Amino acid sequence: MQKGSGETTDMQKQVLEKFREIFGEEGGIRSYFAPGRVNLIGEHTDYNGGHVFPCALTIGTYGAARKRDDRKLRFYSLNFPKDGVTESSLDDLKPMEKSGWTDYPKGVLWALGEKGYEIPSGMDFLVGGNIPNGSGLSSSASLEVLTGLVIRDLFGLEKLTMTEIALAGQYGENHYNGMNCGIMDQFASAMGKKDCAIFLDTSTLKYEYAPVNLPDARIVIINSKVKHSLVTSAYNERRSECERALKELQQAVDIRSLGELSEEEFEAHKDAVKEEVCRKRAKHAVYENQRTIRAVKALRDNNIEEFGRLMNASHVSLRDDYQVSCEEIDILTELAWSIPGVLGSRITGGGFGGCTVSIVKNDAVEEFIRIIGREYKKKVGHEAEFYVVDLGDGAHRLS
Repeated sequence: MQKGSGETTDMQKQVLEKFREIFGEEGGIRSYFAPGRVNLIGEHTDYNGGHVFPCALTIGTYGAARKRDDRKLRFYSLNFPKDGVTESSLDDLKPMEKSGWTDYPKGVLWALGEKGYEIPSGMDFLVGGNIPNGSGLSSSASLEVLTGLVIRDLFGLEKLTMTEIALAGQYGENHYNGMNCGIMDQFASAMGKKDCAIFLDTSTLKYEYAPVNLPDARIVIINSKVKHSLVTSAYNERRSECERALKELQQAVDIRSLGELSEEEFEAHKDAVKEEVCRKRAKHAVYENQRTIRAVKALRDNNIEEFGRLMNASHVSLRDDYQVSCEEIDILTELAWSIPGVLGSRITGGGFGGCTVSIVKNDAVEEFIRIIGREYKKKVGHEAEFYVVDLGDGAHRLS
């Protein structure tokens, strides 16, 4: 099954129609979009002070919202229709109290309150997304950024920048939902730019846009259809292992994050890390950061073959040193590597399932989808989903 950006207007229309059906026709309804993201390279570096290279997609989360006169919050999702309308209140936002998908928008509302933004009243909020849930393309970050944008627009919070919206999404995820993610996913959804990836230094939030010029190739995402739940997975464990490694390295070298180390510096001081597993995690963080820097240079030099080689090396490191891959994802990457015309392929996202991202020459895309579709089903017993994607803009209000 191949998907692209053709669903856009249909999803927006569905969201608006359902909003009117459930919450009424009255005026003041506004419509919004926040994209999902794919990270081309630079995985698990964002909470280690390194560089990342994500881009916003043209699939994402659509929302319709309207201010209320009271403190009530009413939520509805086209993706979870059996949940019906979920009601809450601005006065009843409780961190770590699990209540399904609404924890993500509630986490942003709570985070903005913690950061000093006064939200004067509640809202009716209906969403619908075309990012596969659990795929690793950041449906949760997309929803968080969408929520921040809605709040800024509905309540006239002009001082709230898109970067601050991304940070509020991350803060809510960390402290409301208990998921110790870095900033990459929310930043990419908030700050994306059409046909570009974002070269972001996560230690300073300095960033620049790098045009992704692939005249003879396309970016293809494959959804393994293996769902992951990062909050309950080993994601937080990986982060704590990196923190332990950093603490021990700081006894030997003056650094604030693993992202400050070159490969040579890491090799010179790696024995300061006592546990082998923590040493492997730190090695990935250091080497992946340097790979990302080199990959962006290769892209700017139009050396797509080198970019692809670095993608492949990234996957090997994520598989062997960071150990966040899984059998199904490894099958997808190994199949991709065997097909002529595939320049690079790797796991993308937090790991433990989800998606791969590949750069495939135009004349090989059809064969790529056919062969991997057939062989993957044969090996694992279920189908994969293919997305030949375009790179889009960050979150914005729709007309």
